[in-house]
Amino acid sequence: MDHVDLAMVLAVDGSASVTYEEFGLIAGGMASALRDPAVVAALTKAPSILSLLLWSGPGAQEVITGWTRVGTATELEAFAQGVDDMPRLVKAGETAIGEALLASITLLAHVPATPKRSIVNVIGDGRSNAGVAPGPIRDMMAAASITINGLCILHEEADLLASYEKEVIGGPGAFAVVCRDYPDFQDAMRRKLVRELGATIV
Repeated sequence: MDHVDLAMVLAVDGSASVTYEEFGLIAGGMASALRDPAVVAALTKAPSILSLLLWSGPGAQEVITGWTRVGTATELEAFAQGVDDMPRLVKAGETAIGEALLASITLLAHVPATPKRSIVNVIGDGRSNAGVAPGPIRDMMAAASITINGLCILHEEADLLASYEKEVIGGPGAFAVVCRDYPDFQDAMRRKLVRELGATIV
């Protein structure tokens, strides 16, 4: 696997603000979004590789699924099932988005291919409150043409989008989407992936 169209890190908030029920809604909603026909068609049309990162406070980042090729529907379904079954391996601590970005850089440094595009998806329900500040890390990644996109869950922080726009998202074509609360997460994740992948709605 020398070249791929896309390398994407799915970086998921496992901090204390996310209850176990909410964590289940994130895992299930992400898996359902990855199984959406438009997303499946877009990811399998050109070679793509995905990885799944769970993060919380400083020093609490775990790679749940390493780089996985999803060139076929079968391969993507296996990855989606791993997302659905995602274990909560990190301590439910603070919200260290800068640390999550650093862990994503490490993952991208070991990507087993040369991607045309590199995207980090930061998925969370709170602003960064611990560890290194995300802004300078975001700027460094953007300068390297890495795109950081966000999905903001607003159930506790109604102004979270403004924080993500100021400190988190960056790079080519960067954007953030919001959902009001966890029951809306699946639809927001689907819309986000469709936009990132340039997918055709089916």
